[in-house]
Amino acid sequence: MFEYQEKHLRWRLRVNARILNLCDGYPKFGLTAAEEDTNLEILYPETLSRGLLLLRLFFGIFYVVIPHLFLLIFRILWGLILSFLAFWAVLFYGTYPKNWYQFWEQTLRWEYRVHIYMRFMTDIYPPFHGREFKETSGNA
Repeated sequence: MFEYQEKHLRWRLRVNARILNLCDGYPKFGLTAAEEDTNLEILYPETLSRGLLLLRLFFGIFYVVIPHLFLLIFRILWGLILSFLAFWAVLFYGTYPKNWYQFWEQTLRWEYRVHIYMRFMTDIYPPFHGREFKETSGNA
């Protein structure tokens, strides 16, 4: 089940990147397709906390989904406005503005961390940002 969810999230990321004009071309079909434009790596956890699993199962909507969703909705709405403006910037100037691209990259990173946590694929609570960080261990 872990492998299927990982493949599904990778496929979803490929499609979202194309919809938001973050990558060129058409996304590859199938769950096993790989490409260099988008990258999603999920470490397989050797063990998961049963207590955290039950906490997420019964109260995850209150302490994960609602706070993250509240903030992500505003980021996504602002990102959609930026995507509309970026379309015109690419049309007239030929380049996607770098700061706008990084905004979407961080928003997608944040969103996928929440998805991974709520799909019971990690015990690491998702931070309230999309900046890159290195995981030191499965329980950090």
